[in-house]
Amino acid sequence: MSTDITNDPATNDAGTNEAAAGHDAHEVSDKGYIVIALLLAVLTALEVAATEVDGLGSFLVPALLIMMAIKFFIVVSYFMHLKHDSAMFKFSFYVGLAGALVLYSIMLTTFHFFID
Repeated sequence: MSTDITNDPATNDAGTNEAAAGHDAHEVSDKGYIVIALLLAVLTALEVAATEVDGLGSFLVPALLIMMAIKFFIVVSYFMHLKHDSAMFKFSFYVGLAGALVLYSIMLTTFHFFID
């Protein structure tokens, strides 16, 4: 009984290289993380600037919610590596975001109608 060691993925260099290449395909480079961090910093600066602009009026809250959702997707996708994860996990995060947006909208509406 002979064992063909060349087909064993544990000892085959080609199999190891394929596994490593597949693993690296999901990794973000250092340059990519810097770009993501700069994008998040710009979005945060836009959020802060939006609160200082007087002319936005009723567009302020929707603008802030949109920027918040974009930042949420970026952080969850890249820093929490959800981009390459199961659809079930993505769904749970998106349901959480939707629930937070609904709750926040209800609270804002409540404060708007019941404040003297």
